Amino acid sequence: MMLQRWFFTVLLLVTLPASLAAQERYLVAYAGFAGFQAPVWAPKDLGLMAKYGFNGDVVLVPGSVRQIQALQGGSIHFAQADAATAINAINQGADLVMISGSLNSFPYSFMAQKEIRKPGDLVGKKIGILAVGGATETATILALKAWNVPRQSVTIFPAGDPVARIVALSTRAIDATVLSYPDINEALRVGMHALADMSEMKEASFPMNVMVARRSFVEKNREAVKRFQQAYAEGTHQFINDKEKGLAVLTKRLRQKNSKAIEETYQYFASKFSFPTRISPVGLRNTLELLSQRPGAKIDMNVNKYVDESTLDDLEREGFFKRLAGKS
Repeated sequence: MMLQRWFFTVLLLVTLPASLAAQERYLVAYAGFAGFQAPVWAPKDLGLMAKYGFNGDVVLVPGSVRQIQALQGGSIHFAQADAATAINAINQGADLVMISGSLNSFPYSFMAQKEIRKPGDLVGKKIGILAVGGATETATILALKAWNVPRQSVTIFPAGDPVARIVALSTRAIDATVLSYPDINEALRVGMHALADMSEMKEASFPMNVMVARRSFVEKNREAVKRFQQAYAEGTHQFINDKEKGLAVLTKRLRQKNSKAIEETYQYFASKFSFPTRISPVGLRNTLELLSQRPGAKIDMNVNKYVDESTLDDLEREGFFKRLAGKS
């Protein structure tokens, strides 16, 4: 019996396509459970990684800062992070590059205690963020600048993930924070209100979802990267254009089980995601300019230092995006 099992195992390995038998398993990280993580979930949940021959799985690595650390350490291969965190790391010498993007505006609302009725009321208040150097801090600073509220007039500090920040709001440990769907609904439920929808602010052009990988990995594994780009792009496209599939992805992945909240999350992000999955040049310039204004910052303004969309260029020339768009 043992000999028979050994024979069939050897036979299976011999008859498998060489590329499949030897293919490495790639890990793609998402940062949390907000709706804007859907472009990472959809390729896996809708079978698109398998469709394009990309042997991958998705893993939770909380927060963009930790994702960047995991990429640099080689424990993951791709991460959907925000542009500010990626740029900061690359500018400090990290072997990283942004290869695509699926959301080019802030998905946040600025949630605050009910007595904070206008931006000027934030003076002297405490604002919670996820992490220093990440998207929530960048969004907060940008909003304060747009409102002419001096950065020094408020206290900004890390207060945990969205759930922790909602608890902090409810206990008045913080006075305001930025949240996305479906967490906005929970903040409203505990008595907060939306001071502003940041996606409607003219300063909101910001690459919130950028796919990041090690530059050396991209150069050595171009075919695998291209296969991933196809799955990522079609996942985003299907989410935008097929409500049933989009809702199925969110229902599976969100910690929120309220069907109305899931529906609202879908409606919001289906209209915000980008296709083709490219990083906005305007948003990238905005981010570079914003980061360069921080005290002591020395930011290289050369976009090519941070972005390599050459695999997307290949797909564009091959008509990939036109074919996908033609199916909708």
